[in-house]
Amino acid sequence: MKPHLPLLLYGICAAVSSCEVLDEHPYSERIDGPVAVHRQNIQKIEQYCDGNNFKFAFISDTQGAYDEMKEAIKLISSRGDIDFIVHGGDQTDFGLPKEFVWCRDILESSSLPYVTVIGNHDCLANGDTTFGYIYGEPNYTFDVGRTHFVCLNTVALEYDYSHPVPDFGFLEADIAIQEARNAAAAGSVTRTIVVMHSRPYDEQFNNNVAKVFGLYLSRYPGYPYNVTCLNGHNHKADISDVLDNGIIFYQVPNIAKRSFFIFTVTPESLSYETVDF
Repeated sequence: MKPHLPLLLYGICAAVSSCEVLDEHPYSERIDGPVAVHRQNIQKIEQYCDGNNFKFAFISDTQGAYDEMKEAIKLISSRGDIDFIVHGGDQTDFGLPKEFVWCRDILESSSLPYVTVIGNHDCLANGDTTFGYIYGEPNYTFDVGRTHFVCLNTVALEYDYSHPVPDFGFLEADIAIQEARNAAAAGSVTRTIVVMHSRPYDEQFNNNVAKVFGLYLSRYPGYPYNVTCLNGHNHKADISDVLDNGIIFYQVPNIAKRSFFIFTVTPESLSYETVDF
């Protein structure tokens, strides 16, 4: 005899609800806590940082290493000399909303403003949509005094050339703005810091345009020695002139290696230190 269908369905539903075996759907857009984070945090950075002298922490590639991430953020907060935090992408392993929330909440615990760029793991599932909901656009800029930050999506492989990655239209418009600023008042922008997850000649980068990317970077104020690039992705430290044009790329290890960078910017210089914990 076949079981009575309503009773069978009731039993299944009761079993599922009592055991809590169903998690939130991985494609859910329902996110608790802060959203549109970049808009709020950039406003804090631009308003409250000393534009002449400031320090920021650069961390990257959390990818499930939440304990190490918590330790790093606690250490950064306890120093008392850091103005803001930059995350180099791959907050997540699988692009799931809960992974973004876990990483965001750890960053929130610092009480410091922070920004992040999108990584290739963050694009899995519909992670790029979740990233946009929590943080904002994948390409954006902000200023700290006379230092201009350019934060970019460079994980072209994840978009299969369906989107402009890197977005040269975005760069062209931004460069024009910085040139106009300096034309109107010389020295308005003297340094440019470009943040990305994947750098030229990585497998994620659209290497057909790697040299073109370098040409765009060379048009930013401060070129060559006061244009600096920061990236994650490769899970090891590397400091090198990737494009062979004088622009130094600072590649930070993944946070599971228990290491991150601190950058100190003054009107005359940019320097960094490696913090191992």
